Amino acid sequence: MGRPVLWRWAFAAAVVAVLVMALLPAPPKLPTDPSDKVQHLLAFAVLSLLALAAFRQTPWLAIGLGLSAFGGLIELLQLIPPLHRDSDLIDWLVDTGAVAAVLLGAALSRRRA
Repeated sequence: MGRPVLWRWAFAAAVVAVLVMALLPAPPKLPTDPSDKVQHLLAFAVLSLLALAAFRQTPWLAIGLGLSAFGGLIELLQLIPPLHRDSDLIDWLVDTGAVAAVLLGAALSRRRA
């Protein structure tokens, strides 16, 4: 899967990008403008895949819990009034579900191999 250090840089860049987009008062619209929930699902699926590649020796449960906590942190930060963002428990559940789905898929894939 390549060099772990490169995957770690990619993961860190993705974390920063997700955090910035989540906290911008008016995030830019994407050309296809997917729904908020689809954006959450895609962001955390990508973060999960990058984390698996970047932190191969880290237990998957720790990766899952860490990414779920990151999603929860985003929702808490969105409660800050000057950001003019809406915090939503469902967004965090979608984040966590995306992480769980990727980790489950990776586990099933590893088991078949």
